[in-house]
Amino acid sequence: MTVINDEEADDPGHPEEHIAPVPRISVQAFCETEKTLAAVTAAGQDRRLAKAHLTAKDGGLAAAIEVYETMPTPNVIVIESDGTRDILEGLDDLAGVCDPGTRVVVIGNPNDTAPYRELVRRGVNDYVVGPVETLDVVRSICSLFSASEAIITGRVIAVVGAKGGVGASTVAHNLAWTIARDLALDSVVIDLDLAFGTAGLDYNQDPVQGIANAVLSQDRPDTALMERLLSKCTERLSLLAAPATLDRVYDFGAEAFDAIFDTLRMTTPCIVLDVPHQWSGWTRRALVNADDIVIVAEPDLANLRNTKNMLSVLKAARPNDRPPLYCINQVGMHKRAEIDVKSFAKTMESQPIAVIPFDSKLFSTAANNGQMIAEVSKGHRTTELFQNMANRLAGRGEVKKPKRSLFGPLLKKLKSRSSRNSAPHRKAS
Repeated sequence: MTVINDEEADDPGHPEEHIAPVPRISVQAFCETEKTLAAVTAAGQDRRLAKAHLTAKDGGLAAAIEVYETMPTPNVIVIESDGTRDILEGLDDLAGVCDPGTRVVVIGNPNDTAPYRELVRRGVNDYVVGPVETLDVVRSICSLFSASEAIITGRVIAVVGAKGGVGASTVAHNLAWTIARDLALDSVVIDLDLAFGTAGLDYNQDPVQGIANAVLSQDRPDTALMERLLSKCTERLSLLAAPATLDRVYDFGAEAFDAIFDTLRMTTPCIVLDVPHQWSGWTRRALVNADDIVIVAEPDLANLRNTKNMLSVLKAARPNDRPPLYCINQVGMHKRAEIDVKSFAKTMESQPIAVIPFDSKLFSTAANNGQMIAEVSKGHRTTELFQNMANRLAGRGEVKKPKRSLFGPLLKKLKSRSSRNSAPHRKAS
C-alpha cells in the first residue's frame, strides 16, 4: 500500500474549511473598485452561490442609498467602503432605507477607523477588510446563513469511477463506513446507480424503499420523508439505496437530486455519493456541487485519459474549491501491464490521495459476505488506507503512525532480559 500525503501541493488555502451553500436568496453588491467588482461577479458563478441571484454595481454606499430610496432591499447587501467617507454616517443613512431582515456585508478599507462594535450596532452582519478575493466574498455571504440559521450543513463527498468496473463503489462504501465508525460522524451513503447499484449488497441490506422513492416522488422531499427512506446500516451510518431493478429507465433532469441533497445536508454531517460512471446533466451537477470529489482509476491508458479529462473539466467548473482528488485502485494485478504510479501522477500533475493494492481474496470475501474491508481484516494495510482517506476528506488530516525506532527490537530484548534477571530465583528442591 502506498499513501501519498501531498496536501500542501494539492490543496491550496485551507482544505479543511467547509463553506455551505446558500438557499435561494437575492444579493446586491455596490462596489468602489474594479477589483472588488470582478471578485463579486466571479463569486456569483461559484457553486455555493448557485441558487442566489447576485448582481454587482459601481458606486458604493452612495449608490446603494440612492437605489433603495425607491425600491425594496434584497436579502443581502454587500457594500464596499473606499475610506473617503465616514462609514458610520453612511450606514446610518443606509439603515433609513433598509427593509427589516436585510443582512449587510461591508468590505472595508484599511483607512476606516470605525470600531467593529459600532458597525455591529448599525446592523452590519459581517465586515471584511479589502482588498478581497472571490473566495472571501463567497465565504462571507455563505456564513450569514450557515451561522445565523443554526443548522447542520453537511459535507458532500462524491466518489466516481474514471471507467466502469474500477471499484469506485467499493471505495465509496468503505470510505463512508470508516467516516461513520472511526470519526463518529453521522453519515449517509446515497447509491445513485439506480439500475445496478451495489450498496445494498455491500452493506448486507435489502431495503424496500430508497433513492428512487425520493427522486420520483411528486412532493418535494422533506426531512420526515428522508428519515422513512433511510436504511440503518450501523449506529452512525445510513443508506439511501438504489432499487437495482430494470423495470423502468432512470432518465432525470440536471436538478433532479438537488432537493434530496439539500434536505440531507440539514440533518447529516457527512453525505457520500456513489456516482455511477456516466456523463449526464445530473451526474455532472452532482460532482460539481459536491464539497469534495474522489475519482477512482485503475493504472491503464483508458483510465489515465478519462481521469485527466475529468480533472480538467471539474477544476474549471470549481475554480474556488480544492481540486478534485483521485486514487489509483487495484495496483499490482498479477500478469497485467500497468502504468506506474509515478508516470500516472506526472500526467495528472498531482499526486493520488492513495494507491490501493490489488487483493482479490480480501475484496471478494468482503463483497460476497456483505462486509467492509475492516470487518474482514481489521489489521490489513488497506484498512489503514481507508482510515487515512476518511480523515483527509473530513478535514482531519492524515493519521500518522508513530515511527518505529531502529533500536526498538534491541531495547525490547534488553528490557525482557533485565526483567528475567530481576525476578526472584526459585530455590532448588
